[in-house]
Amino acid sequence: MSVFTRKKPIDQLSEHALSDTGLKRVLGPWSLTAIGLGGIIGVGIFVLTGIAAATQAGPGVLLSFVIAGLASAAAALCYAEFAGMIPVAGSAYTYSYAVLGELLAWIIGWDLLLEYTLVVAVVAIGWSGYLSSVLHELGWTLPTWAQGAPGTGPGHVFDLLAALVNLVIAGLLTIGIQWGSRFNSLLVGIKLAIILVVIAIGAFYVNPANWHPFLPFGFDGVVKGAALVFFAVFGYDTLTTAAEEARNPQKDLPRAVILSLAIALVLYIGMSLVLTGIAPSSTLNNPAPVAKAFSDLGLKWTTVIISVAAVAGITSVLFSFMLAAARIWFAMSRDGLLPRWFADIHHKFRTPHRPTWIIGAVTAVVAGLTPIAEVAELVNIGTLMAFVIVCAAVMVLRVRRPDLERKFRTPLVPLVPLIGIGFSIWLMVSLPAITWLRFITWMVIGLAIYLLYGLRHSKLAEAQQNLSGEP
Repeated sequence: MSVFTRKKPIDQLSEHALSDTGLKRVLGPWSLTAIGLGGIIGVGIFVLTGIAAATQAGPGVLLSFVIAGLASAAAALCYAEFAGMIPVAGSAYTYSYAVLGELLAWIIGWDLLLEYTLVVAVVAIGWSGYLSSVLHELGWTLPTWAQGAPGTGPGHVFDLLAALVNLVIAGLLTIGIQWGSRFNSLLVGIKLAIILVVIAIGAFYVNPANWHPFLPFGFDGVVKGAALVFFAVFGYDTLTTAAEEARNPQKDLPRAVILSLAIALVLYIGMSLVLTGIAPSSTLNNPAPVAKAFSDLGLKWTTVIISVAAVAGITSVLFSFMLAAARIWFAMSRDGLLPRWFADIHHKFRTPHRPTWIIGAVTAVVAGLTPIAEVAELVNIGTLMAFVIVCAAVMVLRVRRPDLERKFRTPLVPLVPLIGIGFSIWLMVSLPAITWLRFITWMVIGLAIYLLYGLRHSKLAEAQQNLSGEP
């Protein structure tokens, strides 16, 4: 049995999904949707919208979101099909293991581990920017050395706030998914309400002259902007990693995937129009563009409200992606591809506490020392690769196993998966060469770990050896 044909039986996975896996099944449809919205709406709407408009697309950032949204929507429909069919922790990693074999599953799992971990770092940097804005309005200022990563300003050494919040979220996730999800749902509700209020207020101050020229960097800038803001329109996949903690995963997971992305895209488009309408796009390249744009209008009373809402809302993104990263690590370790020590479940809280705390510590260091743009681009290439594999897996499984029960069926197969693959590859090509170099380096490291450890220690490999050793 080769690493390509060594696969998890889908029927066994479906049965496993409904059994007691050691994790608490406490998440309902709103909690799952809130995890998805928590993952999608955060730094993208409060930070990257302004940065992309200023440096890549101008007011045409609206089109960047549309392009990125099309790719994301096609992939979301594919995720929804798998989520209803294989509701097991691990998301695209588990789907790949069942359809494409162990080696590709390792590649996508290693890829997702990088993606989710770096998302936490990116979001923490944006969170720190907004909290610093709130503290500044209140007359409190951190020491210069603690205000940001090296290269982000004179005298900056370490982003202290970004590092601390990651450690706090790791502690919250360790205590338990039920209390954590309630906290996350509250934050998501606050975030959505404030975004709607901001869009409504900003609409009265829109100056159409700010939308001209609409494409100052040309259509090429729109495409590059889409590659950057794509980071802002994924995140629904985080909720699929919590499949084993959902009460009714086969029914609720597909609905939550589609609903969370639909709500997010509407809000992103509205925010893009308002933000580029109330301020020239060239002024939006700063750590807190929404808050600064309203402050420049003289609406200083809204600045603190926006920043406080951003801090609360971005915290929910940290929760969603750190949860996802820990569950991916847990699933890979449970399968033996990484040391099974990491798959230990806390005896009291019933959470994968070891990978959670390690991810919290690693992201604290990365967020403290790295500028936001470099991390965001590396995150995007990993996500796009995952989308390509998931979309391809849907088409493969439709041919190989048309008999499988599917609670949700991706429409217009193979057209929709091909759209997801095509857009994802297009956006990947738009990313800088240095991003590709870093990504390839991470993949080489991952393959080395797999060949030296996972290849021999996977549960499927052990089962194969046991069978070959039987008389």
